[in-house]
Amino acid sequence: MKLKLGPIVDDKPVKVTLELPASLHRDLTAYAEALGREESHALVDPVKLIVPMLERFISSDRAFAKSRRGSPRAATSGSV
Repeated sequence: MKLKLGPIVDDKPVKVTLELPASLHRDLTAYAEALGREESHALVDPVKLIVPMLERFISSDRAFAKSRRGSPRAATSGSV
């Protein structure tokens, strides 16, 4: 099995607080376990999966990429 996420990279964080539905947290935990088995390393904290999953989702959204190319703000802002 090949998961969409690869190794989790540490980066300078921006603090965000959010609440997740319990079912989503269970899914994140299961994904973290599967990633740990695939990468043959220790279990990743499920919360650390949120950022790469969001990045992957955003980078694969063609409509979003097209809208950013056409937006004058996109040319000056590197992140949200």
